[in-house]
Amino acid sequence: GFNRWDAGQQLAVQVLQELIGQHQRGEALALDQRLITALGTVVGNESLDPAMVAEMLSLPGEAYLTEISQVADVDAIHAAREFARRQIAEQLFDALWARYQANREVSRKTAYVASAEHFARRSLQNIALSYLMLSGKPQVLEATLEQYEHCDNMTERLTALAVLVNSPFGAERAKALEAFAEHFKDNPLVMDQWFSVQAASTLPGGLARVKALMQHPAFTLKNPNKVRALIGGFAGQNLVNFHAADGSGYRFLADLVIELNALNPQIASRQLAPLTRWRNT
Repeated sequence: GFNRWDAGQQLAVQVLQELIGQHQRGEALALDQRLITALGTVVGNESLDPAMVAEMLSLPGEAYLTEISQVADVDAIHAAREFARRQIAEQLFDALWARYQANREVSRKTAYVASAEHFARRSLQNIALSYLMLSGKPQVLEATLEQYEHCDNMTERLTALAVLVNSPFGAERAKALEAFAEHFKDNPLVMDQWFSVQAASTLPGGLARVKALMQHPAFTLKNPNKVRALIGGFAGQNLVNFHAADGSGYRFLADLVIELNALNPQIASRQLAPLTRWRNT
């Protein structure tokens, strides 16, 4: 299992680095079909452990790709990885849709149990859904809303919410976020997740969203968990918006750290961690 996963990750890194180079040279992006073939084989193999299939579908993250790059070209890395994800979603749509539907059907009929088998099934179901939403197809929106509204566990609900938050369906996204906040407003830990999901959204306008969320009644700079969820989620996970070429993300963080330093110097210093991860060589 590990060898197969490791080989898959090495291939994915190689393919993504090719795409990053194409983007930097101003060329049209073209995905190496070996990745599609490999993932198609895995998705279509129902004898494989669903957890392994989910892991194989998880492309190396932007932070990791940045760390292994000679120059931290955040925009090129984001463009390359998103292009690869969209190609996978488009070319493997039918297979991913079939796996999602089959797993969600079992979830609907089976009460939530914290077991390895259930975790594996939900992992595959959820990563399949995140790919499927890249198609922007109405049937995927319908499936996401069904999962969000009728699931019996927080993992599936948060995944559906995150998929909506990163989707092109603005009205449904706003409605789901509002309903979630209303339902869980008295549960601070769940509200932390609500802030995190939005902070990490790579849709354009990330900084404006974070600034707006700072005005939400449930947010306060005096609560370290809220700061970690919203500010840490933005600076640590939303690379393309935080590292915007105009420097707006850096200015925002600098001003915020000055303000935070008066309240909680320890939390203030931790917010600077995303600026210390890499250096250009």
